[in-house]
Amino acid sequence: MPVLDPNPQNGQKKLLLVLGAMLGITVLIAIIATLASP
Repeated sequence: MPVLDPNPQNGQKKLLLVLGAMLGITVLIAIIATLASP
């Protein structure tokens, strides 16, 4: 995973996608944990 992308816009979009996916997964895990807790 290169830190500097030759294509700034594409790299920024990819970074936003990765951050969005991580946030979404975190929210999903939080919801599942809330539902699973007695």
